[in-house]
Amino acid sequence: QVQLVESGGGLVQAGGSLRLSCAASGSFFSINVMGWYRQAPGKQRELVATISSGGSTNYADSVKDRVTVSRDNAKNTVWLQMNSLEPEDTAVYYCNCNAVSTSGAWMTSWGKGTLVTVSS
Repeated sequence: QVQLVESGGGLVQAGGSLRLSCAASGSFFSINVMGWYRQAPGKQRELVATISSGGSTNYADSVKDRVTVSRDNAKNTVWLQMNSLEPEDTAVYYCNCNAVSTSGAWMTSWGKGTLVTVSS
């Protein structure tokens, strides 16, 4: 099992920046993709950004010019740097990872989420 703990959410004014962090722990062989999803009130959860263990990144079109995802494989940690935040970015941000267990099985894990509120 992989446990993911997010931090860094909060209240920020439009145009501001936030950096989210997510640390993975537990018993696993390796972590492949790590990423961030978000869910705004009344909406479905959506992709924000992902990054593979090799550093390949993928961004949602709505944020790709304003966010940067990065990770430290040795620390099993992923970050999401968000700039030029807009009220539409208000959501609960969830960390996600795909990992291989010690028995060789694939598993997907989610954090509990961190709330980002952008005021206008």
